[in-house]
Amino acid sequence: MNSTNTLKSSNIGPLYVIYSGLAFATMGALIKVLSPDISSEVIVFFRSLLGLLFLIPILISEKVSIKTHIPWMHFLRGFVGFGAMYTFFYSISMIPLSQAVLLTYTTPLFAPIIAFVWLGERMGRLLMSAVLIGFIGVLLIIKPDSSGMVETGGWIALSSGLMAAIALTSIRRMSVTEPMLRIVFYHTLFSTLASSILVIPQWLMPSSEQLLVLFSIGVLATLGQMFITRGYARAPVAKAGPFTFSTVIFATIFGVVFWQEVFDLWNLLGTVLVVIGGVLALKVKGS
Repeated sequence: MNSTNTLKSSNIGPLYVIYSGLAFATMGALIKVLSPDISSEVIVFFRSLLGLLFLIPILISEKVSIKTHIPWMHFLRGFVGFGAMYTFFYSISMIPLSQAVLLTYTTPLFAPIIAFVWLGERMGRLLMSAVLIGFIGVLLIIKPDSSGMVETGGWIALSSGLMAAIALTSIRRMSVTEPMLRIVFYHTLFSTLASSILVIPQWLMPSSEQLLVLFSIGVLATLGQMFITRGYARAPVAKAGPFTFSTVIFATIFGVVFWQEVFDLWNLLGTVLVVIGGVLALKVKGS
């Protein structure tokens, strides 16, 4: 009976990750809707503030102390986490939605390199091959030899993936002694404080309709985090991790339907290589 329950839990894990992919892709689409009229600083501020307001009651109900002995690690995680979110939101306003999402989801390619440098974790040949395949795909997408808005936006989205990988590595270090809610709280607090400073010169009071969309972004981000957390809790990384790229599929559908986004052969080939490299990296790391 226990083995049957474990199997069912393992099978539902990827489904939760797909749910998170739909939530994150929808969030990205709403950000793209707002980006012509509202700055990224305003969007990040409302996203962070709503997240903080959502977390505080949970911290109180769960009786989680915010006292920590490693504030510098929380600062590092907050800094790179905020940077990853800001650059992702900003890139959405510059390049096709699917490309912004895909280049941000290069975290599985950066993570083994950062873990090797920071934590001393070894990289086998299969993992190194997966990372190499993924980065060849990245080069085909951002076309570093050319210039223009699309390529600049691509580099910005790629930096989001790098910073997200650093954030995830720092979480692995902190999770030994720090509860997850405390880690999330300090990240959200840092993002709220940092964005409140950056938003001052860009401030423009949103309309009631825009506030509704901003609220929806906050709700979708929270739902996405809850779904992906449940997914990874119910299935191994090697089984659930590859389904994180469902976000790219949903984002591509939204981009084609609502913004008539088109891609050349090199972009399509690069996308395939990034997904292959990312999935292989997740499977090798999760096995």
